[in-house]
Amino acid sequence: MELGAFSVSLSVKNLSKSKIFYETLGFKVFGGDMEKNYLIMKNNKTLIGLFQGMFENNILTFNPGWDENANTLKTFTDVRDIQSQLKEKDVSFISEVKTNTSGPGSFVISNPDGNTILVDQHI
Repeated sequence: MELGAFSVSLSVKNLSKSKIFYETLGFKVFGGDMEKNYLIMKNNKTLIGLFQGMFENNILTFNPGWDENANTLKTFTDVRDIQSQLKEKDVSFISEVKTNTSGPGSFVISNPDGNTILVDQHI
């Protein structure tokens, strides 16, 4: 099962302060918009998302169809197929992608410790 690019989506209290902090660690802005309260930052192949006021806890994020540079992969496992494989393994879902669709879609699960995992396909 290929889950795609991995990042950690962090819920931050102050986007500007968090941006400066992660820049001191060598991260550079890769995407996002300060006015929309989120930034995607990158250090080599490591991606983090900084989100102010969008969700309560940190989220592990996978993006099927993308590499770590947000380039579209030639082949990838569709989010609906990943969901189907996980359902066969009795994984519980917080939210599901509609199976009779194509293109962008997402689902949310949590690990045994309650950490949220978002599988979010943009293509």
